[in-house]
Amino acid sequence: MNKQGPNEENPLHIPQGFRFAATTAGIKASGRADLALVEAPLGAAAAAVFTKNRVVAAPVTVGRANLRKTKGRVRAVLVNAGNANCATGAQGLEASKTSCKALGGALEVAPEFVIPSSTGIIGVPFPTEKLVMALPTLVASRASGETAVREFAKAIMTTDTLQKTASAEFAVGKKKVAVMGVAKGSGMIHPNLATMLVYVFTDIDASPAELQGTLKQAVDQSFNCISVDGDTSTNDTVLLLASGASGVKHGQRGAEKAFTAALQEVCASLAEQIVRDGEGAQHLVRLHIEQAKNVTEARTIARSIANSPLVKTAWAGADPNWGRILSSVGKSGVAVDPAKINVHIGEQQVCKGGMAYPFDEQAAHAYLKQREYDIRVELGRGKATLMFLTCDLTTEYVHINADYST
Repeated sequence: MNKQGPNEENPLHIPQGFRFAATTAGIKASGRADLALVEAPLGAAAAAVFTKNRVVAAPVTVGRANLRKTKGRVRAVLVNAGNANCATGAQGLEASKTSCKALGGALEVAPEFVIPSSTGIIGVPFPTEKLVMALPTLVASRASGETAVREFAKAIMTTDTLQKTASAEFAVGKKKVAVMGVAKGSGMIHPNLATMLVYVFTDIDASPAELQGTLKQAVDQSFNCISVDGDTSTNDTVLLLASGASGVKHGQRGAEKAFTAALQEVCASLAEQIVRDGEGAQHLVRLHIEQAKNVTEARTIARSIANSPLVKTAWAGADPNWGRILSSVGKSGVAVDPAKINVHIGEQQVCKGGMAYPFDEQAAHAYLKQREYDIRVELGRGKATLMFLTCDLTTEYVHINADYST
């Protein structure tokens, strides 16, 4: 498999059957590009995973309904940044529906074949007029090349400092299949999705049902194994579109396995990029939970550690305070036996059987100053393991979110 990560100098494997566009609608106060479009001219099969927050943004509600109406068929995705269109009541729902209707009219397609997405500040009336007025320019700029993809990726950013793209390519016989993902996300990142919009495109020929199972598995192993700050957003969406333009069917020999691997690679790369770009983050932490009874238990403990302000601030200061990690394991709700818990910082064991274990504190401090590092927790309960990505919590995170709406 040939794969490409986030480096903008690396060419992307762009699936056939999609066109991309971006423009400025005046939704972002900064004046930067804030409206983006993906079109599948011949249509695409779709699968999606949405937020589990009980407060749901209007575009998520409309997008879910549209996918049900079309039985998983999509012609276009319309994304705006700068306004989440959440907690906006009936006006917000009408804004999302109007946006779909307006774009549908421009593309000569029924509005239910359009999926809306929004990201930005919550509780501000949505400027529908600005979006609708920008649509002619947006539609006119559709293109299938890498420049258009990167403009799309830039337009959906909010507090992100970097574009997030990844791609992979594999062959089935003499035909090639591409999988490409574009994401945004930096804060409000927590398992069960977050302030995270992820769009994955492929030219494999697959049904919505075939895509859904594969997508859920990929999400569980990637986006649901990351956390920046423990907040689950109102707008999270992971949308997978398959154009079928490669001519390779999902059911062909070797295709399903190769596609699953490619999708997981792309999602894993995007998930890591999101954590690396965590608001104010200085360190990428690979948290390894080992010897759990099952993966669900391991994920619960990983979340407890990754979302502890005490742990995250210790990481920010490169403080090898293993007691905070042990305490977070204990408060997870999992029936652990402290006498069986071991903690490792890099190669050094710092806790054995729930008690202090002699280690070189200066070396551990130096290790935690690195841009990325590993923390390993052994539970002594079973054979299940999980690798969970997270980061530290810095004063810069406070500054970013204290000033966000002003």
